[in-house]
Amino acid sequence: MKEKIQKKFNISPKLIILFTVFLDVLGLGLIIPILPFYVESFHVSGIVVTSLFAVFALFSFFSSPILGMLSDKIGRRPVLLISLASSAIGWIIFAFSRTIFGLFLGRIIDGSAAGNISTAQNYLIDISKDDKERTHNLGLIGAIFGIAFIVGPLVGSILSHVSMKLPFIIVGIMATINTILAYFFLPETNHNRNTNKISLNPFSPIIKAFKNKNILPLYLAWLFFGIAISLNQSIFALYIAKVFSWTVIASGLLMALVGIIISINQAFMLRKVWLKYFKESFLMIWMLIPFAFGYLIMALPFKFAFLFGLIITAFGQSILRVVMTSQIIGFSNKNEQGEMMGILASLMSLSMILGPVIGGSVYELHPSLPFIIAGLTLFITFIFVFKTYKHIIPKEHVDVDGVEVV
Repeated sequence: MKEKIQKKFNISPKLIILFTVFLDVLGLGLIIPILPFYVESFHVSGIVVTSLFAVFALFSFFSSPILGMLSDKIGRRPVLLISLASSAIGWIIFAFSRTIFGLFLGRIIDGSAAGNISTAQNYLIDISKDDKERTHNLGLIGAIFGIAFIVGPLVGSILSHVSMKLPFIIVGIMATINTILAYFFLPETNHNRNTNKISLNPFSPIIKAFKNKNILPLYLAWLFFGIAISLNQSIFALYIAKVFSWTVIASGLLMALVGIIISINQAFMLRKVWLKYFKESFLMIWMLIPFAFGYLIMALPFKFAFLFGLIITAFGQSILRVVMTSQIIGFSNKNEQGEMMGILASLMSLSMILGPVIGGSVYELHPSLPFIIAGLTLFITFIFVFKTYKHIIPKEHVDVDGVEVV
């Protein structure tokens, strides 16, 4: 039966992978503008709203390294199927919950097997012929990330007028469909399996990675990068409602604007402009400056300044997310690639735990503080990476453990 369906429809595995990323980010795009207003109906404080962001990240932090190692050992396909099924179940529970406990349970289930994007990235890296195609494929994921950020907030804002639950129900249904498609049409791509024993200790790959002095500064930069972003995503809707009296519709439109910028930047400008005229390592360092300034500008209580800063940060994060990932992957051995991506996902999850907690706490002191802290964090990151730059990246095109760094 499986073979008959495959022959009849012949859906591209690459398309399924991109659809997987689309759904994962679509959920995030729905949550940022809607969640604060949805959770208000449960009569809870702002710290509970940011905790819903953090709890997913907490469980993802523990699961991502293990799933990454597992994908190196048993393959990308089974790990991706588990992750997709977990997302579908988590979103459906979240959508139909009538208690705050149910909301947390939905996010916990989703986070417990949150390997969608990192495994999808591994999948596309597996089928990449060279380093340039690797960066291009990672850029495609970034472009899909941007498109989902356009569709998610817009669709979420519209559907929320019918029912606040409806956007989450739709995402749950789509995740279920994606799981079925992946089962029938997604072949295995990892043919260079890692035979090492898998440790169920989620800290072991992170400890191992942090012992690598060549790559440690990059990991730390990735962590601070994630903290700056998640700091502001968690309080974004609360901030614009309080400071500018903007509604959920405005929040959705602003997120859509971010998505448009990310899509254009990563689908077209990344290849035709940024990577054409600049080295990846150069972009990874110097793009931190405008990214930091963007958040400081957003802290100003003026609508035009906020919009201008939002545009700058959208450009900054869309470039940095791709080039930082590509540079770090350039240091990995082929049979430990999944573990490496799992570590990156885990560090991003850690940033999504710390960011919302910090953001929610300082927001109570002053609404602009999360943006100021994000900007200062990125400036410190720039100084740290710049000072250690020669130790992070060897000469361009030098092999590190047999891998050419671009």
